[in-house]
Amino acid sequence: MNVQVGDIIKLENNNFVTADLLLLSSSEPNSLVYIETAELDGETNLKVKQALTISADMGEDLNQLSQFDGEVVCEAPNNRLDTFTGTMTYQGEKYALDNGKILLRGCTMRNTDWCFGMVIFAGPDTKLMQNSGRTTLKRTSIDRLMNILVLWIFVFLAVMCIILAIGNGIWESKQGYYFQVYLPWPEGTTNAAFSGFLMFWSYVIILNTVVPISLYVRKC
Repeated sequence: MNVQVGDIIKLENNNFVTADLLLLSSSEPNSLVYIETAELDGETNLKVKQALTISADMGEDLNQLSQFDGEVVCEAPNNRLDTFTGTMTYQGEKYALDNGKILLRGCTMRNTDWCFGMVIFAGPDTKLMQNSGRTTLKRTSIDRLMNILVLWIFVFLAVMCIILAIGNGIWESKQGYYFQVYLPWPEGTTNAAFSGFLMFWSYVIILNTVVPISLYVRKC
C-alpha cells in the first residue's frame, strides 16, 4: 500500500507484481523476465519481457538504481492490457516504450531470480484496476420475457382479488345482511368493508394457482 509512482522496487521469483512497472533490469541474460498472466487473461503460458539496454546495465547495483533519474511520459491510465505507449528520457536521449517492457499488476514472476522496476501506475490507476468494475449480469431474451410474464401474472392475480373483494363488500352491504343466519360474518367483523378486506386475502389463497408452481421454483 506504500508503493507510489516513481518508486523503484525489487521483485523476486514467484512474487506477485503489485503495480504497473517499467522493467529496468533483471538477473537473466539480456535482462529478460518471465511472467505468468493467468490473473489477467487466463493464459498459463509464460510471457517474456525485456528491459531497455541502458537500464539493463545497472543490474542490481543499488547505487546506480538509486541515482536513476529517467523521466517517463506515457499514456493516461486505461484498461487496455495488451498495449502501452510512452517514451523515457534518460541522459538527454529518448527511448520508446511498449508493452514488452512493462510488468502489469496481477502478473506473477516466474523462472527469474530478481528484477527491478520503476512504478508507472499504482493503485486504482493500474490496468488491472481499470478493468475491474461492476459485473454485468447476462440474461437471455427468454429470461427477460419470463420476468415480464411473471410480473403480469402477479398483477393479474392482484387485480382479480381486488375486484372480487370489492364485489364481496358490495354484496355484503346490500344482500349479505339478510343471510347472516346461514353465512355469518367472521368474529370481529363489524362492517362490509372489513369483510371485503378479509376476503381479499382469502381470494389470494384460493387463486394462487394462477401462478404456476414452476415459476415459484424458478424465481427461488
